[in-house]
Amino acid sequence: MPSRRSFLHQLTRAAGTGAFLSLTNAALAADARRQQERFAQLPDEAALQDETFWGWVQQQFTVSPNLLNLNNGGVSPQPKPVQEAHIRFYQYSNEAPSYYMWRILDEGREALRSKLAGLAGCDPEELAINRNATEGLNTVIFGLNLKAGDEVVLSKQDYPNMIHAWKQREKRDGIRLVWLDLQLPEENPEVLVQQYVKAFTSRTKVVHVTHLINWTGQVLPIRRIADVAHQRGIEVIGDGAHSFAHFDFRIPDLGCDYFATSLHKWLCAPFGSGLLWIRKEKIKNIWALLSSGQPDGPDIRKFESLGTRSFASEMAIGNALDFHQVIGSKRKEERLRYLTGYWTSRVAHLKGVRFLQPRTPSFYGAIANIAMEGIKPADLASTLHNTYKIHTVAIDRENIHGVRITPHVYTQPADLDRLVLALNKIAGSGMGSR
Repeated sequence: MPSRRSFLHQLTRAAGTGAFLSLTNAALAADARRQQERFAQLPDEAALQDETFWGWVQQQFTVSPNLLNLNNGGVSPQPKPVQEAHIRFYQYSNEAPSYYMWRILDEGREALRSKLAGLAGCDPEELAINRNATEGLNTVIFGLNLKAGDEVVLSKQDYPNMIHAWKQREKRDGIRLVWLDLQLPEENPEVLVQQYVKAFTSRTKVVHVTHLINWTGQVLPIRRIADVAHQRGIEVIGDGAHSFAHFDFRIPDLGCDYFATSLHKWLCAPFGSGLLWIRKEKIKNIWALLSSGQPDGPDIRKFESLGTRSFASEMAIGNALDFHQVIGSKRKEERLRYLTGYWTSRVAHLKGVRFLQPRTPSFYGAIANIAMEGIKPADLASTLHNTYKIHTVAIDRENIHGVRITPHVYTQPADLDRLVLALNKIAGSGMGSR
């Protein structure tokens, strides 16, 4: 790392391209620039299948060769430059914690905020750095001024932590929850929009929309839902836990008033890192979840009053951003969709196979969900793990019953060939007829 004298100077100005990588590993930063320059010159189709580049990406991860991890939808591993930065910052903090954490690393938050805002396409003054989507969304759910009788529209397919938060407000404050039971997959966005619209009444104050349903990989038409909601004076909360750094978009373009995500999923940032975005004029309307000198003030930083936090984890987010930008948001999205199409197309012919994610490209990404007739999701996931050393997750909730499979940018087509072979053997084993 740079000398102590220059470190603070560089850290507080680290919002530029590749700046965090250069700060912690100059050699890797130079290599990344070379890879990025070559990759950027490739036509889109060639870039999608350029295994020289994607092989380089894979080499930056330390994933186990003994277990094929296809549950990146739960939490993603971090590339080596993020792990190394986290460790270096952690060691740095331990030299004199109250000095190096609070007077040095903490000074880097504004540069990091600006860099995150660049990827999010928003004003830095609308973005708070926190620990995960649950914390961000709970901040909004519990910070909104709602009273008994006010209605909130949400779905049974939303994430459990959010469902529990809304039920707590229902129990505590007497608000009314209006539940949708989404029938997925759905290829027609207007069908989904109308389910939400039909639930709106004169009492509806908020609609909670999960941008990407984590159980199935269904992308919801959040902008269209938000537009109709706003026409009726309804505020919109977007759960972007699985969409940010997975798809290429600007947060303000979704039309939400509030949005939160976990950065340890598709951005591959340190575990326990996230962001909360609130439209600037709405910040003053949300009470801070934790103590703050101005809990109803207009400064987004009121949501960062967490007490002592892991400054090392926070600063290493910058390295994850730099690594993401080597690939590029658009090409990352396309590669993830390509990987899903790669394996699903090779098992679609199997008898009794059914997919729970849409087939229209704009409505899915890396997350897919497969069901095999006669085989319980838990049994299929268990066989994949115990017999073939492939880690997935069984989904058995509401009207969704299948096994979720989520590759990431480090996943190679050869890895997915291993999955395809396993599914073919399971389908031919008679397992489903037992």
